[in-house]
Amino acid sequence: MRISRFFVIFILVAGMGCKAQTTPASVALQAKLDRQIKLTIRSQFNVPPDYTVTLGQRSKSDISGFDTLPVTFSNGGQKKTTMFLISKDNNTLARLEKFDLTKAPGSEINVLGRPIRGNPKAKVTIVNFDDLECPFCARMHEVLFPGTEKHYGDLVRYIYLDFPLVQIHPWAMHAAVDVNCLAVQSPTGYWNLVDTFHQQSDAISGAHGQENLAASIKKVDDLTLAEGKRDNVDMGKLQACISKQDESGIRASMQQGDALGVDGTPTLFVNGERATGALSQSMLWTIVDRAIRDAGEVPPATPATAPSMPGK
Repeated sequence: MRISRFFVIFILVAGMGCKAQTTPASVALQAKLDRQIKLTIRSQFNVPPDYTVTLGQRSKSDISGFDTLPVTFSNGGQKKTTMFLISKDNNTLARLEKFDLTKAPGSEINVLGRPIRGNPKAKVTIVNFDDLECPFCARMHEVLFPGTEKHYGDLVRYIYLDFPLVQIHPWAMHAAVDVNCLAVQSPTGYWNLVDTFHQQSDAISGAHGQENLAASIKKVDDLTLAEGKRDNVDMGKLQACISKQDESGIRASMQQGDALGVDGTPTLFVNGERATGALSQSMLWTIVDRAIRDAGEVPPATPATAPSMPGK
């Protein structure tokens, strides 16, 4: 469930009157107000019917004329509490959010030790939270390489972080572990293997998808070992790493994505500017051009007929 961050909702209700003591009338008025608030929130946010909306205790806010009202959205074991503002006269409900301007969005993404594609010293960095089984990620990868990489040359560097959607992509976690096993010995091999997995994701999944998981995983391992041989890595170490399937590094990357609000793939951060989904080449280049200018450099001229996003 997504919640919009900037809006003001007006609720027209009768004045509540004095609250010095609780009476049947005041209880009824409070119940009416509570229902109006819940109905308005459900309507404005398209809250799914199976979600429960619970209003918390009002408290004093920093905004003159308003109280703070916590609202909790819950479904099964999942809960999310969002802070609203409600006017003292109960006529206005608002949702405001504070942002820390001392930190640039995405500036604290940890990319230490990650394989880099492009110029390591470039002033513009594209960080992509990637799922190796995701078809939209494959399309985004095709936009980035080689077209975007060739267009920007040394002006941009590219870093991938792992965010396998394990609930819907059964071999994505295994593939993420495998590419990182190879990255330890060969950053170049890592990128070659990422290219391969995105290019061959349909073939890896096979005709039966999840029913053929064992065969898919074998294909992933075979492709990893083949790339390792081409890169002349220590095959014993690579095989041991693949067999161990240590997910801790992948889980840490996923936690970092969660902290940044990543809830799907691909999700890109271009010098902190967030973009979600498989962007067209023109949309991506607009973002990258802006980042290059903000970094004090001049982006390359866009071809008169820049190709659109390639299809699958």
